[in-house]
Amino acid sequence: MKIRMDELIQSIGTALNIVESRLLGASNNHGKRIAVLCSLMGKELKMDKEELKAVTTCALFHDNALTEYIQSEHKKDDTQGKNFKLHCEYGQSNIEKLPFKTDINGFILYHHEHADGSGLFGKKEDEIPVGAQLIAIADIIDVIHHLQHLPVENIPLLQKEIEKQKGKHYTKTTADVMISILNKETIFSLNDENIRKTARQLLPAWEVEAQDEAIIRLAGLSAKIIDYASVFTRKHSIQIANKAWLMGSYYNFDPTMQAKIFLAAALHDLGKLYTPTEILEKPGKLDENEFNIIKAHVRGTYDLLNEVTGFEDICRWASSHHEKLDGTGYCFGKKAEELDFISRLLACTDIYQAVCEERPYHPARNHNDTMQVLFSMAQKGFIDSGIVKDYETVMADYSLKDVPSPMSEF
Repeated sequence: MKIRMDELIQSIGTALNIVESRLLGASNNHGKRIAVLCSLMGKELKMDKEELKAVTTCALFHDNALTEYIQSEHKKDDTQGKNFKLHCEYGQSNIEKLPFKTDINGFILYHHEHADGSGLFGKKEDEIPVGAQLIAIADIIDVIHHLQHLPVENIPLLQKEIEKQKGKHYTKTTADVMISILNKETIFSLNDENIRKTARQLLPAWEVEAQDEAIIRLAGLSAKIIDYASVFTRKHSIQIANKAWLMGSYYNFDPTMQAKIFLAAALHDLGKLYTPTEILEKPGKLDENEFNIIKAHVRGTYDLLNEVTGFEDICRWASSHHEKLDGTGYCFGKKAEELDFISRLLACTDIYQAVCEERPYHPARNHNDTMQVLFSMAQKGFIDSGIVKDYETVMADYSLKDVPSPMSEF
């Protein structure tokens, strides 16, 4: 089964943009514009397809560690400047988990560097990898000049400004190539109405099998990004994915099905990146409006994954994790006959993990206490009793323990 890796990366990038907007005030579709500009510049520099895959993926994910940056900001004994450097370091470490066929060393680590050495790490022009140079100039120009609604008559002024900053903010190579690609057609392609289509057309296609190492690792990275949105969900998505993989082994699913379940589980809360942290970490009962905001994350997950070619099953399973057999779940209100086995399995997995892990409103629970909650829900007709019984067997050895990641197999 083939999956469009590039489309999935763009969907995850859309969710990341929401976090970037909330924390840094980034504009809509900022990541996509950075990636498109990097693609255009990379082609001018005669990069090959693998190099373009690497630099555009890093561009889309250039702020992938912002959710980890949220957690570093909780440390009161640190300065914001040092913490901000951490998002570059974490971001580079995260992206290196993806199996690129070309070197990406420093692409994200140094994306806030300046040609004159005045950036976060003090690297000068000849010390900054070209990929980082491309991301840096695209990032700065989009933030400062708001390319999504730049009047075309202002293009010459922008080109002159870039020329002035050559050798200062921008390296000579990237300044020249950026000036060369800035024209009416480029600016038109970057506005919010056109950017999604532009990204689909200009970013290199990347098609893989569902069980491919690249997409499994991307799912693991995405789960980490999602989980770091709150101190109480640091292992939530990845543990659901690991548990789903373990259950797939118990049911003797083939490798493709195992991989698809892992993907759906890892990405099931992707829409939660839209949810404000203060609601995720509220210790008391949510009011009606707050609960509606929480519920909306499922629809967010559906909308993001529904855009990925070959993701039909994965999207359905991921967005059904809060459905109940009696039709009282959300966000689609599906009933038992509309929920296939995998949808039921992921619903049970999500509940098991949420019940056993520490949350603002309850402490961590052992396996036996967790199973009492699941059996009670099964008796009420909410979740599949057969799967619950299987969970009692399979998870008994993991009481208050993490299930190992299948990514260690790659």
